Amino acid sequence: MDWNSPINAYCERLDPSFWSEPINAITNLAFIIAAIWVWPRTKGLPLAQTLTAILFIIGVGSFLFHTFATPWAALLDVAPIGAFILLYLFAVHRDIIGLGFWKALAATALFFPFAAIVVPVINWLPFFGISGFYWTVPILLTGYGLALHNTPGIRQGFLTGATILALSITARSLDETLCHVLPIGTHFLWHIFNGVMLGYMILVYCRHMLAGAARGR
Repeated sequence: MDWNSPINAYCERLDPSFWSEPINAITNLAFIIAAIWVWPRTKGLPLAQTLTAILFIIGVGSFLFHTFATPWAALLDVAPIGAFILLYLFAVHRDIIGLGFWKALAATALFFPFAAIVVPVINWLPFFGISGFYWTVPILLTGYGLALHNTPGIRQGFLTGATILALSITARSLDETLCHVLPIGTHFLWHIFNGVMLGYMILVYCRHMLAGAARGR
């Protein structure tokens, strides 16, 4: 693989130059602003702080991808997203469901066979296949939200997060489809919605943990 070969995957990009996607590049500030805003609200929770740091890194990695637009930059774009998903799942299993460390780790590892089964099905569906992998996350959030019906804050938080993410993925998927009527595309909305959603999900976790601490759990 040529790690420096140009990638042209979005409506806004017209050539390989650094600033060919100015709106897509600049809107990555949504991740960075969200991370800066959330950080003081993590209240010394190690996992929440790690998630917030990853959120900041997501903004940097996505900025690099939408400026350099090469395979190495694409890796820096998607790797932090994957890390965030897996760490948040671990937090759900360990701290919200209440599994021990190793059971939470094993439950988190089940994401890989889940994605291996679900993604091909999603890819087969019209429109949804454009962002096939990403739909696994709102599906999971909805499932966990409904399953955790006895934890109202988590249920509402997860279902709200799933809704925001579904809007975000829809914006991502419409980018090239609407290119002929909206030359700047819609991918920038993916950044804005995701910055809001990821920051919000960290706060959902923080509120749960701090409420538990207040109850002396």
